[in-house]
Amino acid sequence: MQKRNLGQNNLEVSALGLGCMGLSSGYGPATDRPEAIMLIRAAVERGVTFFDTAEAYGPWANEEVVGEALAPFRGQVVIATKFGFKFGPNGERLDGLDSRPAHIKEMVEASLKRLKTDVIDLLYQHRVDPEVPIEDVAGTVKELIRAGKVKHFGLSEAGAKTIRRAHAVQPVTALQSEYSLFWREPEAEIIPLLEELGIGFVPFSPLGKGFLTGKIDENTKFDATDFRNIVPRFTPEARKANQAVVDLLAAIAARVKATPAQVALAWLLAQKPWIVPIPGTTKLHRLVENLGGASVGLTPGDLREITAAADKIQLQGARYPAHLQKLVGR
Repeated sequence: MQKRNLGQNNLEVSALGLGCMGLSSGYGPATDRPEAIMLIRAAVERGVTFFDTAEAYGPWANEEVVGEALAPFRGQVVIATKFGFKFGPNGERLDGLDSRPAHIKEMVEASLKRLKTDVIDLLYQHRVDPEVPIEDVAGTVKELIRAGKVKHFGLSEAGAKTIRRAHAVQPVTALQSEYSLFWREPEAEIIPLLEELGIGFVPFSPLGKGFLTGKIDENTKFDATDFRNIVPRFTPEARKANQAVVDLLAAIAARVKATPAQVALAWLLAQKPWIVPIPGTTKLHRLVENLGGASVGLTPGDLREITAAADKIQLQGARYPAHLQKLVGR
């Protein structure tokens, strides 16, 4: 597995990371803990050194699984986690955000224990909290870095002005936001800004929440707990309309002897040398397939063809329902 640097802050990671959320939440029932640990360790064995989790995944359960799985390899891997949501006394997720400095510090102490480590390699604000100035958030993380409890600061789904303001207080190593051939909005403003400031980009859902694999169509039924059930882009009508982007990937994949998922990941990797996608999966064969995307050699002609064809496809359906959309791009 090739390595990449996330921006200019010398955080070296594997070219593809592993998004661990789906092992505990979001896409149906949680994976059995032994199976989840086995999958994470299988990724390590195949050269993955970058693992993404958050206190909100579960909540809390995902950090515990990641911590246990990676404990034997701690010196070889980079662990990213996130703060910023509200929780009840029993770990239940509450409405609203909480990036107050005191809460950030409490969360870091709890995450360190769950992750079985003495330092968090990359700490993201999960969503921008409009009630707390971003300067206060960045300043708090700066204190945690000075205290040796955190190494790098990141933001997730933040808007351009917020990124600039945070970066002025504590250099931002990475931004995590959605980016793929299924969602290209970051190309307009965010990617140029990241290049200007020397910030790395970690696209989540690089396979369009599974849609770009070609394994989902208008007839696919999701588990009752799968959050795609409430995503406008995943209504049966939208899936049928958006099949064109999968057909495009399938045509290129057949030509380069790869899968649609591998072509989608290879296209992302080719956009910038500081982009590190974090596809997630619960299945070993999908992990192996995804990691193969780092070895797919798309020519400049292939890339131009994919981009030009994708430019002509009008994808249908909003990325999030309204109550989630209001939390992004602040």
